[in-house]
Amino acid sequence: MADNGKKIDYDFAAHERPLFEAWKDAGYFQRGEGFGAKKGQPYTIVIPPPNITGVLHMGHALNDTIQDTCIRRARMQGRPTRWILGTDHAGISTQTKVDKRLADQGISRLEIGREAFIEACYDWYKEYGTTIVNQVKGMGCSCDYDDEHFTLEPGYVKAVRKLFVDWYNDDLIYKGKRIVNWCPHCTTAIADDEAEYVDEAGHLWYLRYPLTQPEGDLEYLVVATSRPETMLGDTGVAVNPKDERFAHLAGKTVTLPLVGREIPIFADWHVDMEFGTGCVKTTPSHDPNDWAMGERNGLERINIFDETAHVVEGYGRFSGMDRDEAREAIVAAFEDLGLLEKVEDHDHSVMTCYRCHTKLEPWESEQWFVAVDGLKKDAARVVEDGSIQFHPERWKQVYLDWLANLKDWCISRQLWWGHRIPMFYCDACGWEGASVEDVDACPVCGAPVRQDEDVLDTWFSSQLWPFATMGWTEEGMDAPQMKTAYPTQVLSTARDIMGLWVARMVMASMYCCDEIPFEHVIIHPTVMAADGKPMSKSRGNGVDPLRLMEDYGADGMRFGLLMQVTGAQDLKFNEAKLESSRNFANKIRNAARFVQMNLDDYVPGDPDPVTPVDRWIFSRLAGLVARLDKAYGAFEFGEITRELYSFFWNEFCDWYIEFSKARLNGSPEDRAACQRNLVFVLDQALRLLHPIMPFVTEEIYQQLPIDRSDAPYLIGAAWPDAQALAQYVDADAERAIQMVTETVSAIRSTRARYGISPKTELAVVVKAGEADVALLEAQRGLIEGMGTTASLEIAADASKPAESSVTLAPGLEVYIVLSGLVDFGAERERLEKERAKLAADAAKLDKKLSNPGFLAKAAPEIVEKDRAKHAEMTDKLARVEAQLVELG
Repeated sequence: MADNGKKIDYDFAAHERPLFEAWKDAGYFQRGEGFGAKKGQPYTIVIPPPNITGVLHMGHALNDTIQDTCIRRARMQGRPTRWILGTDHAGISTQTKVDKRLADQGISRLEIGREAFIEACYDWYKEYGTTIVNQVKGMGCSCDYDDEHFTLEPGYVKAVRKLFVDWYNDDLIYKGKRIVNWCPHCTTAIADDEAEYVDEAGHLWYLRYPLTQPEGDLEYLVVATSRPETMLGDTGVAVNPKDERFAHLAGKTVTLPLVGREIPIFADWHVDMEFGTGCVKTTPSHDPNDWAMGERNGLERINIFDETAHVVEGYGRFSGMDRDEAREAIVAAFEDLGLLEKVEDHDHSVMTCYRCHTKLEPWESEQWFVAVDGLKKDAARVVEDGSIQFHPERWKQVYLDWLANLKDWCISRQLWWGHRIPMFYCDACGWEGASVEDVDACPVCGAPVRQDEDVLDTWFSSQLWPFATMGWTEEGMDAPQMKTAYPTQVLSTARDIMGLWVARMVMASMYCCDEIPFEHVIIHPTVMAADGKPMSKSRGNGVDPLRLMEDYGADGMRFGLLMQVTGAQDLKFNEAKLESSRNFANKIRNAARFVQMNLDDYVPGDPDPVTPVDRWIFSRLAGLVARLDKAYGAFEFGEITRELYSFFWNEFCDWYIEFSKARLNGSPEDRAACQRNLVFVLDQALRLLHPIMPFVTEEIYQQLPIDRSDAPYLIGAAWPDAQALAQYVDADAERAIQMVTETVSAIRSTRARYGISPKTELAVVVKAGEADVALLEAQRGLIEGMGTTASLEIAADASKPAESSVTLAPGLEVYIVLSGLVDFGAERERLEKERAKLAADAAKLDKKLSNPGFLAKAAPEIVEKDRAKHAEMTDKLARVEAQLVELG
């Protein structure tokens, strides 16, 4: 396994997969009350169902790590847990994929018909629908794989149809002609929230519309538009009622060029007098703002495009042209008629389809809508009163703002793959009605009926996900799972679907269950490339989580991702953090190996922190558990990883194991006590690490000489109890050993700085506060042994000896005598040369980084590399100058 050309000996896959299968076979992933653990409040999470067309990407990797961390910790707390797994049928996405597959075979879905096409979609699902699930397994995610769901499974279909029928009967669903965002390529409506905005360099065309009856010298009005092709459907010209230039023309008419239609001039407050000329062409069927003005002013609505955005019949030579062709021809026609006044550059944003990236067309069509005003109030209330909490908390207001601005939701899609709208029509007598079950004959006249051709928006079906996966379909709130495990505890998701999915789940749950769907919503950061740009195939800057797991192991990827989580909105992905996490996993293995190598004569027993060092590490452990519990309560995953890393690497490995070496070689009693304490602290640390790094911790846990009868696997072991550990809190021990580590670190860093041999004994003076002197004096033996001192003075009134270095630490000053060990003159000369070179190099780099031309032209990664280099030089320069001060 390569890493920058180096060989990595550890085979992650060979170790991780067997452990995963062992957990799964032992039933830990299934919902239940744990294994020998106490009963507790159920803890349930629903996974945001990935598309059956999807593969694992970095957003999934981060989100799934967050969810698995939460569910594993809850399981260790003895709570009955369930992580609900499943996939979404992904209407447009899957239909697009299958359309392409058929096209490659020279087949069209229109040729094979709806039923055969749906069968082809199911074939796709069977072939690719498990891809991402298998990849999730590779991460070690402890989902309930024995109870997997799919948004087109029979029970789920029934739930979706039930909700449609209930909302229809409660007048919350209606059908009407409205303007929608239409994709001419996918030939379906697209929700407002699914539109992607793309900046485009465009133009404003100034067109002259002749007054039907000229007003003195005024023969025409000039309108400015970015879409001249839609003028064929104009049914009015709007002016602001306060505009002294044109307000008096309200009620008069212009004659629409090329068409010859007489259309009214009208006044409307929506018109911006400062934009263009102050006169606005109004095309109600092709612009939402124009639609609103048309509704207020009784304008005619004319749809000039068909479903593929070609001009319909009745417009002469323009009929049959697509949008772009019509634009070019119409502008040319205006120019020929002398009616094109001017053209200006005009940059603006255009809406595109989130699947095929075709420009969307505002288009009037008959669609099904949800009247959201009847659902918004409760969905807002449960967030305002804190029943549902957002993390970070700032997303609460974003949610409420989105809900407040929500307009009626277009839920019909002109597709074949998906939940077909359960509306049935009788052409014989005109009966129509909604039904959960299929209707074959009209209940009024007995004639055959037909079902609506459209399917429901994918978000309509996914809004039922939290409860449609818990038996609600058949038994409602009386379903056993609904009684014991609803609402769920945590939803973790991305910010871009907070409105599309999160808010709609709340609305649906409050209606169907009269209950919130979840208690906490984690909005995790979006994973961006290192330069801060979105990851995408087109940019070629995406990172494959599967490759990361091969290089760093699932544990390394999981821990490294969470290390990068802060309260920020975006996460600039740094692969070096994963390398650091892999090294951390190796550190854990090495520490465990050291402990195991010293347990050949181990006799199990209760831990007994008798020495100050033992009391220190037990106190630090107790404080760590308390801090982790608090951080988990606030879902601060970056803080959790930093706390774990600091404790295990710095305190346990670098210091406690080092302190223990002498005791392991001491008396049998001392050795036995040290062994039991090492095993206890290692065991507790593994439990704390397990939710994030499940594989390496389980691997080590299986090798520990402990009683595993109650917990054969670490996944089912008890989470450390902060209250039980509180008995070990010892402020004096923590302060004493902190001062020891600070003093020894000062000695070691001074040796390294001046190239002094570890065997050379040094004279050390420590100045401490009155209260600390006795604490530190009691640990004199530790400092002398680990620092290799010739002499050690500890005093509150100590003064700096001549020719000595000084290191400042909290409440301490550590002086190390360098007389006879360092050639001060030669060392000063060497340092001055190094300072001059560093200062010159740093100045050159500073000048480069201050150059706007360089910053504008250089690749972002080059700029970041130079900034890091500059920071490193600055730090080195500061340290060299500090050494020169030491030398006098």
